[in-house]
Amino acid sequence: MPYLDKDGEVSVLHFGGHESPDPQNRFNPDWLKTAHALLDEVEAEAGPRALVTTGHGKYYSTGADLSWGAQNPGQIDWCLSEIQALLARLLAFPMPTVAAMQGHAFGAGAFLAIAHDHTVMRADRGYLCFPGITLGAAYAPGVLALTAARLPARAGHEALTTGRRYGGEEALRLGLVDEVAEEADVLTAAVEWARFNANTRSEVLGDIKRGLHPEVFEALKRPVSGYNQ
Repeated sequence: MPYLDKDGEVSVLHFGGHESPDPQNRFNPDWLKTAHALLDEVEAEAGPRALVTTGHGKYYSTGADLSWGAQNPGQIDWCLSEIQALLARLLAFPMPTVAAMQGHAFGAGAFLAIAHDHTVMRADRGYLCFPGITLGAAYAPGVLALTAARLPARAGHEALTTGRRYGGEEALRLGLVDEVAEEADVLTAAVEWARFNANTRSEVLGDIKRGLHPEVFEALKRPVSGYNQ
């Protein structure tokens, strides 16, 4: 389950740890509830602050917990709506945010990464992938709007319509991520960027982010019906 660390003015939200029962850091109701509670804790901190999110081992996150969905088919749309709510919250978070992708980011995990202000991806191993097309799963309008707003048009189009897996260097070249680093340096690079920008933390920053993407927020607020992420 998620937990928090602090590095001075930077709060680091770990999606899971060494003993995590789900090393892929998939999103289910318990995970989402814990993540929101920790984000509340970060927002309650006074003064300059920035947020970094990261995983552990091979995975940043592989997105929606499909095994939970198979056991709770009547709640899938509700859970996907909650995932979109988390994307919207991070997109307008009132402090700088950085995704430190030390491993694979697939599906909703990849959408979560691009909702951050800045992304750092491991250069040598790990993939960024939006696999819906290869799974026969359509995307809800909210995540499509998020992709259109946060990724270069042609690169984002290719990523969504082919389901390709992008390594760090190619993702950087195409503008899918902002920075790459060696495995041991991914979190360090993310924390450095976050610390440098921590003084911009304010409600004004959140207002600016919402103002940049008003259509995305409206789309992410709409309940999901009949989609898979």
